[in-house]
Amino acid sequence: MADLIIRNGTVVDGTGAPATPGDVAVTDGIITEVGPDLAGRGAREIDADGRLVTPGFVDIHTHFDGQVTWDPIVAPSSLHGVTTIAIGNCGVGFAPAAPDRHAWLISLLEGVEDIPGTALAEGLTWDWESFPEYLDSVAAKPHTVDIGAHVPHAALRTYVMGERGAEHTEAPTEGEIARMAALVEEALAAGAMGFATSRTEVHRTSEGTNIGTLTAGDAELLAIAEAMRRVGTGVTQLISDLYQTPDDEVAQRELDLLERFARTSGRPLSFTMQQAYHSPERWRFQMDWVDRMVAAGLDVKAQVGVRPIGVLLGLQATANPFLLTPSYGEVAGLALPERVAALSDPERRRRILAEHADLVAGLEPGILRHIVGGVDLTFEMADPVDYELHTDRSLGARARASGVDPTEMVYDLLLERDGEQLLYLPLFNFAHGDFGDLFEMITAPNVLFGLSDAGAHCGAICDASMTTSSLVVWSRDRRDGEPVPLERIVHGHTQRNARHVGWLDRGVVAPGYVADLNVIELESLACHPPTIVVDLPAGGRRLMQTAEGYRHTIKSGVVTFSDGEHTGELPGELLRGTRPTPT
Repeated sequence: MADLIIRNGTVVDGTGAPATPGDVAVTDGIITEVGPDLAGRGAREIDADGRLVTPGFVDIHTHFDGQVTWDPIVAPSSLHGVTTIAIGNCGVGFAPAAPDRHAWLISLLEGVEDIPGTALAEGLTWDWESFPEYLDSVAAKPHTVDIGAHVPHAALRTYVMGERGAEHTEAPTEGEIARMAALVEEALAAGAMGFATSRTEVHRTSEGTNIGTLTAGDAELLAIAEAMRRVGTGVTQLISDLYQTPDDEVAQRELDLLERFARTSGRPLSFTMQQAYHSPERWRFQMDWVDRMVAAGLDVKAQVGVRPIGVLLGLQATANPFLLTPSYGEVAGLALPERVAALSDPERRRRILAEHADLVAGLEPGILRHIVGGVDLTFEMADPVDYELHTDRSLGARARASGVDPTEMVYDLLLERDGEQLLYLPLFNFAHGDFGDLFEMITAPNVLFGLSDAGAHCGAICDASMTTSSLVVWSRDRRDGEPVPLERIVHGHTQRNARHVGWLDRGVVAPGYVADLNVIELESLACHPPTIVVDLPAGGRRLMQTAEGYRHTIKSGVVTFSDGEHTGELPGELLRGTRPTPT
């Protein structure tokens, strides 16, 4: 008798093959049989009639490095069909960690990823120093999902170099380079999934200083690449400013360095590719390079988001368009009910709107101007959230069609739902006001679906729901252009990601594979709008987002969520290294 049989579903198997009707049998956490009208009975049976059965989703770009040390649920990712995650991305994390570097690492994650420092200071147990010890600490705690971890370059650098490692202008000595390489080898041997680094000006500590890895040189990086070649395992993940520089020579120099790293390591490499407003065609330059590298035999991929990377604006969020006005600043420290009452005062409203107009007039083009004055890039988050954006549906367009001042509409919306209303402003992948370029990105042959940043940007971004919204926007409800087949979207979230990082035992609904599965009612699949919750250690806040339509999520044959509710089961484990293809 099978432990579990899912009956009468439409199996979207993760390979990109056409969906087929069938049953799925599971025993001891492994899929044992897939096909129509399977014989026998299961100890538990789930009727999936009229529903999809997909692999569990594999999110290769999260920042739960701290949260997994205290939180077994790993939400919101686990609420959106994700059964395997990767942490340590963008070169930031908490190991290796010398005892005197704890505060600096917290400052780094607070600044780079907008994770409350007070929550990290209280929540992190620091029962590790080395990276292998960190893996052991994560492995000792049960979770709803499986977890793989990169060695984060920023932590590695400061562990070896001390305070000098936090300064990107400081070069390591030959001995320090050798020590970093040796620690990467040690980490990979202990089960690290790879190495990650950051080369972007955007990444700064909470004090505003650049990340120490920003300008790491060839000697340092190629020594780490050589270490990866020697061990013969692991992937490389990074973010670089090359996606946003308008200078072709700067971009090409960075790509040349990535090519040297990929050739030296002989290991798969992926990097962030997104579209900036001020450099809207740079992603094509990157994509052409990726395609050439693949044609030359290198395993290089661009990581792309399946929707615009969007910041959430609200009175409880990290940012709102009126935050920098003096009259808002007078009440910014009030509790939300009192702040809403103060902002509802007509005289204060008049002053803030006048100050806001002066502020916007003096801002140079850029992200700050978008956040403060980008009414034509701002959207209301209804329930369910409509993630298919077009400037014709922006608040600016709505206001003008109604004969209302757009900024006044934004102001009044932020007061709705007792001040809990959130607005959505895409910062990347929306340079031309529609999804045309994004369609080209996600359907390119050499891309990975990533960049959810789940677990990070706790008061500003909630893109952990990309898995859910992509099925709805691109396959079920596409309005403004050509849809993407459901099978292709599922493949991008499952087998393709798992295969790139070497987790070959998951991401496919077939005999022998790990029984990570979703039972989805596509017709009702939807994202509820994010909300601010206060459930981190030390009373820290974060954005949370739930979904409709996931009837069951199954991890290693165990049902972890039913209709959005956690069943209490925690079958997830630490993934050490690669996993072979089932025989």
